[in-house]
Formats: sequence, structure tokens, C-alpha cells
Amino acid sequence: MVGSALVRRFRREPEVTLLLRSLDELDLTNQAAVAAFFAAERPEAAIIAAAKVGGIYANNTYPAEFLYDNLAIATNAIHAAWRAGTRRLLFLGSSCIYPKHAPQPMAEDCLLTGALEPTNEAYAIAKIAGLKLCQYYRRQYGVRFHSAMPTNLYGPGDNYHPQNSHVLPALIRRLHEARAANQPEVVAWGTGSPRREFLHVDDLADACAFLLRLAEPPDWINVGTGTDVTIRELTETVAAATGFRGSIAWDASKPDGTPRKLLDVARLSALGWRATIGLREGIQRTYASFLAEKAAGTLRG
Repeated sequence: MVGSALVRRFRREPEVTLLLRSLDELDLTNQAAVAAFFAAERPEAAIIAAAKVGGIYANNTYPAEFLYDNLAIATNAIHAAWRAGTRRLLFLGSSCIYPKHAPQPMAEDCLLTGALEPTNEAYAIAKIAGLKLCQYYRRQYGVRFHSAMPTNLYGPGDNYHPQNSHVLPALIRRLHEARAANQPEVVAWGTGSPRREFLHVDDLADACAFLLRLAEPPDWINVGTGTDVTIRELTETVAAATGFRGSIAWDASKPDGTPRKLLDVARLSALGWRATIGLREGIQRTYASFLAEKAAGTLRG
């Protein structure tokens, strides 16, 4: 999803030549393959957007893979880029790097000040390691390696797997299927009370282009909208977009995860960038892309 958005964004830049590889062509967990790619191509700049991602169920069920795969991607790509002479690298992390009970909204300075949310600790540790690798390579070698910490992302090309996807695409699929089957009720996980922030992936891609133009970017910076909604409100918005008219029941025996995750985006705003796609509009656009991908047989999950 993120990679496709970045391609859409940078194809609008005439001076940029994209060096693209699919997962089948380049496995970033393979150290030798990554080193060979960077040595052959010697890119001037790189964006590390690849990751093994998923929602609460996937993170909680496969923590070993989430830690190993994401550590391998970060260490292989960052080190190979440095060895190949890449001067500019942007590593994409996640808002889950911040402590579970961090002050809200979460500023960049709260990193490593408390315990992580247990259900996605493995993923967060890998992303913190990537962030710190960029920071230390920059400090030691003078390269412009830096990181962006996006909030929860959604948009075209998302993963709609019924168990392993994030909350918003999971809701889109479940409520679409419930409407199609004329179901009177849908059961949602948790209490619906946690608050989450959502950023359209095309906004993230634009923020990446903005950050790469900065002469002296911060070592890491939050990328989000600065606003959040409850999971209950999110579910109602998705229901309206999909046309589901039934009732929604909440299964409080399922985990809620972190009570609130809202990024402090003051630093990025002060530099001159803000998100432009509102959540209601973004969900409507994403549902339209879901229908198009489903009709074309390209739907992930």
C-alpha cells in the first residue's frame, strides 16, 4: 500500500528516476540480495517502506516473525545503502514505537520513556531499532539517514485479510460483506472506546516527498493528522460508506489495545506540511478502491 502510494507521488517528479523491485524480485530479509541490489544500482536516495504488518491479532499471534522480519529489513537495507554510498535515506516507522501510556498527543521526545503496548511490542522494537540505526549512521558517517513515524495508515492497495489486517480495512471488508449478505448485525472487537488517528496513504507519500526536500531533516518526526476518533465512531463512518444498515455489537472479551494513540504533529506542521485528506472523504475513496480492486481480482487478503 505505502510503496504504491510512493510510486504514484514520485512519478509526478520529472527529475526522479524510480528504481523499483517487487517482493518476488527482491526479498529485503535476504542480506546478500539486498547488498547486491544496492551495490549494482547505487541509488542517490532510498525510502524504506517495506515491512511485515498487521493488526492486533497478527501482531499477537506471530511476534517472532514480526520482530525478525522487520529487524532484517531495517538492518539489511540501511547498512547496504550506507555501503553503496547512498547519501539520503528515509526509514518509515510507526506510531507504535511510543510507550503504551505515553502522554497524549505523543511527541517525538517520549520515545523510550516507558513500556510498549504488549500486543505489538515485537513490531515496535524492530521499528525503534531501524530509527536508531538511521540516527547513529547519520551521527557517525554524516549521511542524511532519517525516519518518519506515520500514524495508522489506510488507502488504496491495503490488506483486507479477515484476520491479519488492520482495523480500518478489516471493517471495510466485514461491513461490505455484511451488507451484501443482508446481515442484521456485525460483531466488532473490544469496547469501541479506544481512540485512533488515521492518515490516508497518499498524504503520507506527500509528506515523504516534503521531508526528502529538507536540507537538515530531524532524526525522526511524526506524520499524522493531529486528530483522532473512537473505534466506535470509525466503525459507524465505515458502515455509512459501505451502506451497512444493521446493528453493531461490541465483544468486550476481545482486546482493545492501547487506550489512545494520537501523534503530536507540531514539529512537522511548523516545518510547513499538513495532511489534506479528511477521514470521511478518505474512507469513501478507499471503499471505492476496495470495490475496484475486488472487481479486478487484485484485492489483497
